[in-house]
Amino acid sequence: MNLTDYRLEEESLKPINATEVQSLLSSYANTPVYLHVETTNGAYANHFDQRVFNAGAFLRNIQLTYEHAQLKGGEKDPFRVGLKLKENGWVYVQGLTHYEVNEDNEFLIAGFNYEGQLAATLEISKKPFKA
Repeated sequence: MNLTDYRLEEESLKPINATEVQSLLSSYANTPVYLHVETTNGAYANHFDQRVFNAGAFLRNIQLTYEHAQLKGGEKDPFRVGLKLKENGWVYVQGLTHYEVNEDNEFLIAGFNYEGQLAATLEISKKPFKA
């Protein structure tokens, strides 16, 4: 997934079901995986407030092993995911609202803003993501 490729209207993305997503996250624990993490408030952010600048992060095909995954949040707020890395450290992504497992068996968790624009994604796969 690339942030410019998805909008909330995508039929395959479902609102996060905490039990199902936690189970999927846990199924990758203690297994070498590839991550794609992308966040942005988008270039559109400064259209609403000149004091806000575009900020984001992009990581692709980072191979790691995490020993524990935790999904938190929900109800009125978006979810957040923390991955405790096996060799030390954490990966943390917040603002997540939807998920899917695609035809390539990649686990995608996405966060959309109130206008339906993708703002964050955490993707997990046992194989490298396509370029």
